[in-house]
Amino acid sequence: MARGIETRDKEKEKFSHEAMTHLDRLYRVALHLVKESNEAKDLVQETYSRALGSYEQFTPGTNMKAWLTTILYNSFFHHRNQKKKWISVEDNFAEDEGPSDYCEQVPTENPGPEALMLLKELKGKIADVLNKIPEEFRLPIVLVVMGDFSYEEAAEILSCPLGTIRSRLSRGRRLIYKQLKGYIDIEEKVERKK
Repeated sequence: MARGIETRDKEKEKFSHEAMTHLDRLYRVALHLVKESNEAKDLVQETYSRALGSYEQFTPGTNMKAWLTTILYNSFFHHRNQKKKWISVEDNFAEDEGPSDYCEQVPTENPGPEALMLLKELKGKIADVLNKIPEEFRLPIVLVVMGDFSYEEAAEILSCPLGTIRSRLSRGRRLIYKQLKGYIDIEEKVERKK
């Protein structure tokens, strides 16, 4: 009996160690979903908590990254649906604080003030455009482009056919390009004048 518990503990420790290797990627995906650092951290923490609680359901040798991301998406959609049902006074206070500054949280190799401002502006513009496009196109872009998932992994996570992922990515990219076209044209004109 003690040997069985010891084996289970070793399996859980091995699972936990492997799951931790995906922490950064899950955080990036969560940040694009919830758009706020603390909420993204909470979402990742809940994902790991749920994953550790049901680690026996994971089949060793399969794609843990996709399995964890599926748990993350399910948690995100569950909480989003719950938020729609309840309005909190705290939500109004959080909106007054303004958006968190992602650039200040990420360590850099001292890129200089101009580069930092341009990077901040570009990230803000891209985030705005991502928020404007419909969710059905945004989610595949977040997974494949920003989350480094393959098309097959994204299809598995979103529970849809591979062709649908390809189509939504293509249409989502066109929507993003259309939204950024004016911004990109202005930037190109400025670069040509120099």
